[in-house]
Amino acid sequence: MDLTPYRDLSPAALRERIRHGELDGPTAGLANGYAQANLMIVRRELAYDFLLFCQRNPKPCPLLDVTDPGNFEPRRAAPGADIRTDFPRYRIYRNGELEQEVQDITPFWEDDMVAFLIGCSFSFEGALLANGVPVRHIEDGHNVPMYRTNIACQPAGSLSGPMVVSMRPMPADKVVRAVQVTSRFPSVHGAPVHIGDPGQLGIVDLAKPDFGEPSHLREGEVPVFWACGVTPQAVAMQARPELVITHAPGHMFITDLRDEQLGVI
Repeated sequence: MDLTPYRDLSPAALRERIRHGELDGPTAGLANGYAQANLMIVRRELAYDFLLFCQRNPKPCPLLDVTDPGNFEPRRAAPGADIRTDFPRYRIYRNGELEQEVQDITPFWEDDMVAFLIGCSFSFEGALLANGVPVRHIEDGHNVPMYRTNIACQPAGSLSGPMVVSMRPMPADKVVRAVQVTSRFPSVHGAPVHIGDPGQLGIVDLAKPDFGEPSHLREGEVPVFWACGVTPQAVAMQARPELVITHAPGHMFITDLRDEQLGVI
């Protein structure tokens, strides 16, 4: 999908396009300067465990907002928005199995559901580009590659599972700058968790991501890995709660929070 007509729209305008089904693809490269967010929706009975999971695993799960039970408005991140309709695509997991992808979760919403918005590394990509660091999946117009790793998250209650990472290939001489730039944004995953050999993370083949689409390394490039907000989906697959609703990987919520509000000096 050609995102050119949407690149200069405000977050509110983009959410409106998404709500009406006009825009249903990955959101990388949209609303530069504004934070994007991952999603995890659980029933109230599981909400404390997931809140504790985020507290214990802030690298993959930095919280931007949490709704009250039954409330679908993310009042801190985007007042007036609707969690049920304002993501391009959602995933419904039942007992750890992906049941379906949908564009509107209103029929699945329950009065005791709690929604968690989790920081997304798409948020710092504008800063990378502004510092001359290339972002391959934006250049090539595809979804970012994401991989399950052998890094175990700290468990919380009934929840446990592996960390998921996103990968961006970049020239070796840009890696230090990428670390410097992204370290300023701990609320959207911050600095990389690994640079170089994917085998050390238990990743067998970069050409076969668990989520998203592959970004191919060119000569002289190094794979750089950031903690990823798709981690809760891997947790849902392992912990197998009765019902969990998430975003489809790469199809994020565009908030009204400016990246610089989340950055540190």
